[in-house]
Amino acid sequence: MAEQVRAIRTRQAILSAAAKIFEEQGYQAATISQILTAAGVTKGALYFHFQSKEDLAQGVLAEQDQQITVPPRVSKVQQVVDVTVLHAYRLQTDPMVRAGVRLSMDQLAQGLDRSGPFVRWAEVLTDLFETAQSQGELLPHVVPAETAEVIVGAFAGVQSMSQAICDYRDLPARVAALMRHLLPSVVLPSLLTSLHLGENRGAEVYAEAFMAARARQAAEAAG
Repeated sequence: MAEQVRAIRTRQAILSAAAKIFEEQGYQAATISQILTAAGVTKGALYFHFQSKEDLAQGVLAEQDQQITVPPRVSKVQQVVDVTVLHAYRLQTDPMVRAGVRLSMDQLAQGLDRSGPFVRWAEVLTDLFETAQSQGELLPHVVPAETAEVIVGAFAGVQSMSQAICDYRDLPARVAALMRHLLPSVVLPSLLTSLHLGENRGAEVYAEAFMAARARQAAEAAG
């Protein structure tokens, strides 16, 4: 058990170091040597967990999906909003998420499959919109998969603009504006007034999701 815990910690240290270097240097300029130095581990330890720089980058891209999730909502449109604003909040506060976004947007990252985060997020939103449609929350013309991809693409542009202008400081405001502009073309007017779209929504959802994750961990440990 102790060895397993040690291995998990080592892997996490390597991923955290890789995230730092990828965010600072970009994929092409980052080197295994820089990541080793930042992680404080041996080359053997790194290659035990990751086969290559590409494997490390894929680990960072996947890690952002694993850490925290939005609890289910009665309104699936609200859940779409909460998934989106939570991602915005984590971009401001979580180096792993920032590194993952930097990698996914890095057009110079030759040989790296950057599609994963876009595809996974679009699938999540498509499922939510399909349920919202079955619950009568959407306008008749809406195609869930199409709307999901529009939101993912629009968010990518908004976060990129926010990063360039002010290092994500205004991202919650920009995402709230994005939702206010997009949702009226998707959602029944009677539902719009009940949605929580404020700039502080991301922080509120994060606090709720964090407590839910802690409760799950405590229950698993007790069981």
